[in-house]
Amino acid sequence: MNVVKNLISSASLEDAPLIALGREVLQIEAAAIDNLQRNLDAQFAQAVRTILACQGRVVVSGIGKSGHIGRKLAATLASTGTPAFFVHPAEASHGDLGMVTAQDVFIAISNSGESAELMAIMPLIKRMGATLIAMTGKPQSSMAQLATVHLNAAVEKEACPLNLAPTASTTAALALGDALAVALLSARGFREEDFARSHPGGALGRRLLTHVRDVMRTGEAMPVVSQSASLADALLEMSRKRMGMTAVVDAEQRVIGIFTDGDLRRVLATPVTTASEFHQLTIAAVMSANPRTIGPDLLADSAAQLMEQHHITQLLVVNPQGVLVGALNIHDLFHAKVV
Repeated sequence: MNVVKNLISSASLEDAPLIALGREVLQIEAAAIDNLQRNLDAQFAQAVRTILACQGRVVVSGIGKSGHIGRKLAATLASTGTPAFFVHPAEASHGDLGMVTAQDVFIAISNSGESAELMAIMPLIKRMGATLIAMTGKPQSSMAQLATVHLNAAVEKEACPLNLAPTASTTAALALGDALAVALLSARGFREEDFARSHPGGALGRRLLTHVRDVMRTGEAMPVVSQSASLADALLEMSRKRMGMTAVVDAEQRVIGIFTDGDLRRVLATPVTTASEFHQLTIAAVMSANPRTIGPDLLADSAAQLMEQHHITQLLVVNPQGVLVGALNIHDLFHAKVV
């Protein structure tokens, strides 16, 4: 690593050598992942099948930097349809081993494959009946030989100039763990809706779990007038409900039209000879007929898409018979953090 040596020897803090060092590190780590994908073999497929057949949970463990990778892998598995959790190997030797059952799959991560903390518990876990998967950089290591399935995460060298600090090896382990999680996700037929159920507090969860009925305004909060109402009555209803529009319904409460702020501007732009003529206008004469509507059981995200597609900011919510059951505008979707 000539660039690294030159940087160390000159102790330069100029842009060029620092950027060159960063690029060299990224090249080394990219090469490690590229080599990893070329060497992926049947053991990977066996690991996927083993986890799919698991009747318990996936328990992930590792020490040091491998422990950090293990925590991430357990979290990724759990959020993508494979129940999993992380156990610290040192704590496992002092009671946490009770978390592991014979129905579980135990994934042990160690670049050397000789981590003392893991080697102290793996024979016990194997005797217990749990299936062992080892992810190491040494196929001939003790952990690899003890495991039922070995995932080879070997790298030629670390990105560290001393070839000591875990860098390329942890990147490879992280990527291999992601590959395992995604293969399991695909094999399970995991969908966006499933992901959302694991992330109800996130933006995706809100987008995929919030329905129109959850955000629409109903009852007294819903602006509505009959088709026989006057324009003045409609304006009063709009002012009271503060939605910038009102629904227009027939005697059976079926939606026949909508009157919005935009419709009002168009009415005002039309010459009217007398004030009395203006007050005599009925809402049926100035409303927009056949407005855009949506069903209450559709996702609120669908309402947002419909508004964007037709350049509108309000929607009326109707049941299958066309009866008005709710109303919403873009601010309701903003408030619910759907958009």
